[in-house]
Amino acid sequence: MFDDRSPIYRQIAEQIEADVLRGALGADDQVMSTTKYAAFHRINPATVAKAFQQLVDDGLLYKRRGVGMFVSPDAPETLRERRRKTFFTDVVDPMVAQARTLRIPAGELIDRITELSTGEEQP
Repeated sequence: MFDDRSPIYRQIAEQIEADVLRGALGADDQVMSTTKYAAFHRINPATVAKAFQQLVDDGLLYKRRGVGMFVSPDAPETLRERRRKTFFTDVVDPMVAQARTLRIPAGELIDRITELSTGEEQP
């Protein structure tokens, strides 16, 4: 499950974020305990605790003393907004710059995006 591309705690946080975004974890759902998560994945509990704490610090999880960790009610929207900004910066902006370089008219670019988004060919 884990690879060398980034620290394991970051990969854990990213997996939980992905679960929230795709709806596998909803608002106020309890996440697996640090101990269970560590045992299941055979990793150090301190690594899991670091990932969970990062998610708490980011406002995506909250703690209930003696009960566990839960998904914050606004976590899905927070993540979508964060990813939306990253998407425009990392994907759309470079694509538009490349289209300008290739002198692709904006209308043609818009038509193609619309076609791909709706599955319908534009006239």
